[in-house]
Amino acid sequence: MANAADLGVPGKGILVAYDSTGTISKQLFDINVEAVESPMRTLLELLLTTPGALAYLSGAILSEETLYQKTADGKPFVDILKEAGVLPGIKVDKGTVELAGTNGETTTQGLDGLAQRCQQYYAAGARFAIWCAVFKIGPSEPSLLAINENANGLARFAIICQESGLVPIVEPEILVDGSHSIDKCAEVTERVLVACYKALNDHRVLIEGTLLKPNMVTPGLEAPKVPPDVVAEYTVRAMLRTVPAVVPAIVFSSGGQSEGEAVLNLNAMNKLKRKKPRRGLKLNAASKLLGKKPWTLSFSFGQAPQQSILKAWARMEENIPKAQAAYLRRCKANSEATLGTYMGKAQLDEEVTLRTYKGKAQLVKGTSGSLRI
Repeated sequence: MANAADLGVPGKGILVAYDSTGTISKQLFDINVEAVESPMRTLLELLLTTPGALAYLSGAILSEETLYQKTADGKPFVDILKEAGVLPGIKVDKGTVELAGTNGETTTQGLDGLAQRCQQYYAAGARFAIWCAVFKIGPSEPSLLAINENANGLARFAIICQESGLVPIVEPEILVDGSHSIDKCAEVTERVLVACYKALNDHRVLIEGTLLKPNMVTPGLEAPKVPPDVVAEYTVRAMLRTVPAVVPAIVFSSGGQSEGEAVLNLNAMNKLKRKKPRRGLKLNAASKLLGKKPWTLSFSFGQAPQQSILKAWARMEENIPKAQAAYLRRCKANSEATLGTYMGKAQLDEEVTLRTYKGKAQLVKGTSGSLRI
């Protein structure tokens, strides 16, 4: 429980640094960087050794590969994190496969042997773990089968982690693909979260020893955008309806948004006070509680090195200070958003955004966005 509370410290968030070589290949193609082990390790070293950046982080999610890696000088990444008071974590799921009997919906693999792996990760220094279940919005999706299957998978992951000494971060990710409205996203988000917390309770998971990493409630990518204060009200309302007050923190994914959009939306959530809903919003009595949030609302955007950072680096040693300066600005903006004090604008200086269509990462030209390593 102490580690769960430490991960939810206001003003700090969680760095995501666990993507596979295949995913990184997609992300680095625009700057002609080959995603082999050395650039991957160098990029992570660049982030973890950025002066002042770790002060904005409570945790860092590594992969099985990077958990055991070291800097060029031979210092383990885990030790760098621990010395800065940042908890090392690890992604433990093995990706998704299609769920039979559904219209292209998925379930997440990785439960086989998970207890043994968790014990090994704990011995290597990890103190929390994350498991992602993916849901899509469609005419009849997500189906009850997909919701229940993935909710139970998340619950089994969580209890196994707790029995191994790891704090579980439960990540039910609802994809933003499509033209659905923000109301539809809110309805699906609430339905999924209700099922997840029922499953967690059924499996006797200690809820106050967990964190939640959900999507923000937004319209689909092909639908008209809405202002940050609308996203904030819909998202906080959905959380108030479904997430127990004993959960220490909710760390949001960016879910197809640009980094700038995600920062503005998170900032708007933390600025919410007790007030009447915006004109035209169909909010019920829960809107009166929007300013009374029992959990820390923070970030785990999974998009730390933005395209601008990758371009600034360009795998050239002389560019590392420039790339680290860009990364530090991102960390500071994210931190301010967790306190509702971010005063900047959505500086969308990147040329591409990462979208997830049908579970596959795609880089879409002509829009601004952000990437994760």
